[in-house]
Amino acid sequence: MSVYSNGILLFRFRNEKLEVMLAHPGGPIWSKKDHGVWSIPKGLPEGNEKPLDTAKREFKEEIGFEVDGKFIDLGELNQSGYKIVHVWALEKDLDVTNVVSNTFTLEWPKNSGKVHAYPEVDKAGWFDIELAKEKIRKGQIGFIDRLMDILNYSRKEEKLDKKKRYRQTTLF
Repeated sequence: MSVYSNGILLFRFRNEKLEVMLAHPGGPIWSKKDHGVWSIPKGLPEGNEKPLDTAKREFKEEIGFEVDGKFIDLGELNQSGYKIVHVWALEKDLDVTNVVSNTFTLEWPKNSGKVHAYPEVDKAGWFDIELAKEKIRKGQIGFIDRLMDILNYSRKEEKLDKKKRYRQTTLF
């Protein structure tokens, strides 16, 4: 049986370069991992919730901002473990330096009897397309490719110095 998850991929243009916002999972398991673990903010529906409503709610819970506007349907991709993810893109610029996420509890270290609360997302960042594809979970790269196709955005436009490619920015 498949599990459905719904999410929102924010994008913006900085100096005519396409950037996407990704979230880093919180908790001790992910704290020292970087490449291949960032994700599109997403989650599971509650009750009879509509998919886009789930995506908006999950974005608010994981990032701390409500989003609305003209969403671009990027469709679904099958992930490992019978998971199907449906994502919408939205052009929006957010200050991600102070992400506020919901929390989960976890016994850590394992079998220690110590239960701690951790944020579901510990940070978010804006990445140019090349770096985003290195950071994001492998099964979600297709959403970036679909966004590039819809926007008619070419990889050859991504020629940034690697030291300048990661930025957390302020909206105002």
